[in-house]
Amino acid sequence: MASLQQSLKQYFGYDSFRDGQEEIINQALLNRDLLIIMPTGGGKSLCFQLPALLKKGIAIVVSPLISLMQDQVTALQDNGIGATFLNSTLDFQEVRRREQNILSGKIKLLYLAPERLVSERFQDFLNSIVSTIGISFFAMDEAHCISEWGHDFRQEYRQLRQLRFRFPNIPLMALTATATTRVQKDIISQLNLKNPAIHRFSFNRSNLYYEVQPRQKRTYQQVLNLIQHLEGSGIIYCFARKTTEDLASRLREDSISALPYHGGLNDEMRSQYQNSFIRDDVRIMVATVAFGMGINKPDVRFVIHHDLPRNIESYYQESGRAGRDSEPSKCILLYNPNDKYKIDYFIKQKSNLQEQKIAYQQLTKVIEYAETNYCRRIVQLGYFGEKFKGDCDGCDNCLNPKEIEDWTIEAQKFLSCIARVEEKFGIKHIIEILRGSRAEKIYKYGHHLLSTYGIGKDKTSTQWEYLGKSLIYQGLLNQTNDSYRILKLNKESWEILRLKKQVKIAVENNSIEKRLTEFNPKALEIELLLQRLKKLRKTLADKENIAPYVIFGDSTLKIMAQIQPKTLETLSKLSGVTEYKLQKYGDKFLREILAFCHQEILPTNLPNHTQMKTLQLYQQNLTVTEIAKERGLTISTIMSHFAELIELKQPINLDKFVNIEKQKKILNIIHQLGNQPLKVIKDKLGDNYTYDEIRLVKAWQKKINN
Repeated sequence: MASLQQSLKQYFGYDSFRDGQEEIINQALLNRDLLIIMPTGGGKSLCFQLPALLKKGIAIVVSPLISLMQDQVTALQDNGIGATFLNSTLDFQEVRRREQNILSGKIKLLYLAPERLVSERFQDFLNSIVSTIGISFFAMDEAHCISEWGHDFRQEYRQLRQLRFRFPNIPLMALTATATTRVQKDIISQLNLKNPAIHRFSFNRSNLYYEVQPRQKRTYQQVLNLIQHLEGSGIIYCFARKTTEDLASRLREDSISALPYHGGLNDEMRSQYQNSFIRDDVRIMVATVAFGMGINKPDVRFVIHHDLPRNIESYYQESGRAGRDSEPSKCILLYNPNDKYKIDYFIKQKSNLQEQKIAYQQLTKVIEYAETNYCRRIVQLGYFGEKFKGDCDGCDNCLNPKEIEDWTIEAQKFLSCIARVEEKFGIKHIIEILRGSRAEKIYKYGHHLLSTYGIGKDKTSTQWEYLGKSLIYQGLLNQTNDSYRILKLNKESWEILRLKKQVKIAVENNSIEKRLTEFNPKALEIELLLQRLKKLRKTLADKENIAPYVIFGDSTLKIMAQIQPKTLETLSKLSGVTEYKLQKYGDKFLREILAFCHQEILPTNLPNHTQMKTLQLYQQNLTVTEIAKERGLTISTIMSHFAELIELKQPINLDKFVNIEKQKKILNIIHQLGNQPLKVIKDKLGDNYTYDEIRLVKAWQKKINN
């Protein structure tokens, strides 16, 4: 019998197991009951798919969503594995055909919804399976659905408890991405698992980068800028249905393929939109939380939360839909403190006071996550009872730590002002007093006569607001939990005022230089080939009517682009390439790689030191003005660098600086006049064109001609 590693390579193309997988599979082969709590992207599906192929009989997999089971079956079939599903999308003849394949032993994995598995009409066929080919085990995916304490309880899952009594000798395997201790116990109890081996893994998703940005007033422009600087497919989660519709519509107007997804759409439209996203026909899905469990797309490269989620668990689940293939991905939360008032409104609609209390505690934790100055994983993982030391090197706070400054004097001014207004006002009013506002209400209350009036003009309103929130967050100041949000002094506040306690807060570190990364000339070549391989993958996927990732995952294509194999033998050794896929797709991808290596003319001259620094800042998504300020150079000098970089065939996007119509007109004049100085070309074009625009287009033309 082949070793587990050999079987892993044969069926799935991987050279090694992920953490914990091999032990789980060995226990499954020994017919043990299993409870597996493994985070999204950890390789949960392989834990039941590989044992199913190695054991006698057929494995029956319970899956809650039609789309999820269909996607998994398609991926298995494209690996040459006998897998199928039975659900309501199939007509009678197709069901009968698949049942015959099952009873003839052609199928190793059968996916079913819980309702069908326990229905009376299905029992006769189930008995036929047992008597002819046998059932190797039952695998309950998304097992948290069986528990009323889980975050997605489904009543139909409760009926699965029948399996243990009907088939006492067939092993049961329960799998889920998240489960508290209480939910774990409930799963074991409901399924009547016999002395199960319990495998619980860290909730930490090291490939995900977490960031929180203040949500700007011009939120759409902020979202658009993010999308334009992020690669690959993405999900944008919004609180309201209307927001999803509006945002998707505006993105399409800006030539970004996007669709809305929410509970108000009919089933057919939701299914159509979801398939468009999964198959890379649409890049962005703008969705409410209705777009969730069962989205089997491993190559989502970013998730943006337009609004504050209701709790940490929701955020973990939703942001966790990025990077399921373990490739680096980004999770960005746009935070506006006022979002908590919207959530507060819904909490107040709960009739049960205990539920209200729990909801407020959850809201407090997610606000802590958004406002914390230390490692965001400490807050996130702490919610699940997992201790994390920090310094994750994968969140904005760890990668760009804020500087700690002594703001004791400013805090005394702030707290003194609160005392002088008798603790009857909120942050905004206190800031207006400190900054000497001439608003009518300041004069109405006589607050222009206070000694603290105008003593804070040296700080901006934003800085004072940040200080106020820091005091509240550190427990140095209280704030009422109502719509008025009145500030109240506490014991620590008075210690600060009496100089018995210092106040230190974290402030932004404005040094951009430390964020520069080493530029790798080879990276351009790899990226160019990767894009060609992705284009080929999409063409093949469209012909077969499947999702592109089913053919090869992004990680496999990246390895191809880096290694650039020249033979099928070398290609076969890459992770993710099975013998079946090598025969089916190997020649096509090998031809593309060989054609690239023979045809692609890559830059021979590399940027000099000053050009390189400008390029690195550009790759950090800084604007021309920001780059000029950071480098202490004029904007014109920076634009000259861009022109030089374009000529050197470096990845500068001309469209960001000169719109398409202007490019066409400038090129037309250059063709008419020939290689003339910039002034001659500008005189011909007129005042609507700048020297920088002409310089960039000329550089682009030289790059093409060379």
